[in-house]
Amino acid sequence: MASVIPAAGTLPWRHRDGVLQVALVHRPKYDDWSWAKGKLDAGEQPCVAAARETLEETGLVVRLGVPLPSAEYPVLDSTGGPATKQVHYWAARVTGGSGRLEHEIDEVAWVDVRTAHDRLDYARDREQLLALVRADRAGELDTWPLAFVRHAKAVPRGKWAGDDDRDRPLDAVGRAQSATVSAVLGAYGVTRVVSSSSTRCVSTVEPYAVAHGLRVRTRDSLSEEGFAESGAGATRQVRRVLERGEPTAVCSHGPVLPALLGLLHARVEASPERGEQVAERLRAAAGESMRKGEVLVCHVVGRGEHARVVDVERIDT
Repeated sequence: MASVIPAAGTLPWRHRDGVLQVALVHRPKYDDWSWAKGKLDAGEQPCVAAARETLEETGLVVRLGVPLPSAEYPVLDSTGGPATKQVHYWAARVTGGSGRLEHEIDEVAWVDVRTAHDRLDYARDREQLLALVRADRAGELDTWPLAFVRHAKAVPRGKWAGDDDRDRPLDAVGRAQSATVSAVLGAYGVTRVVSSSSTRCVSTVEPYAVAHGLRVRTRDSLSEEGFAESGAGATRQVRRVLERGEPTAVCSHGPVLPALLGLLHARVEASPERGEQVAERLRAAAGESMRKGEVLVCHVVGRGEHARVVDVERIDT
């Protein structure tokens, strides 16, 4: 059987004078035009690799948006044997970077979608472009991320000698998970971090906040104890996030998260292409309970009462 080589990339996009443009990259080694992409490092999440490879190839810092169709095609592996390259793609918004080219790329071209369609050297790359155009026409391209995080693995209750369960810390596995959570939140460009006041939640998102100069905003209402007293406080926090419309991570507990996801379920965009799939992913995450260290990213358009969820991703760390 052919081995599978996992890879990831992005379609950076922007509007100029009302015209949708995308960024193509030119590789002199192959003299071709395609999307910024590359292979995953060992243990790396595809979303993290997509943002990293885009930065390495184009010098642009991007914030991932809605997922786009993946691509699979035959290649040769490092031994010369047959392999299948599987590439995951995301729409992406440029948020920074120098634009300096350093790895394998000698030109980045921002072009309109018709020019991109004609210039792309591989038919398989047009599938992502067409999906991007459909999302733009449906008003589902300009999104912001709301990431729900279940705290990473903590010292078991039975082995915790402390008096207050809210002080129970992460164990070694949980600390490793928190590093992965940090990388994932970075790929989606989170700029605001809200967490249960419990130590295991704060410790899950703190590495990301520290690395990006952000403050972890702790809320007792997102803790298990606060939720048990009144669930209204926790859902109120999510409504406030929706009002702000800012890329946000919310870290909480297994018993709390289903209520928060239920609030989002009512805001799923009734898209004929993926509306039911998005609703089902939210139902599954709420019903099965998110795994410890899992990140669920909701791609949201609009804010406040007009906020609608157009896609959902589940990322297990």
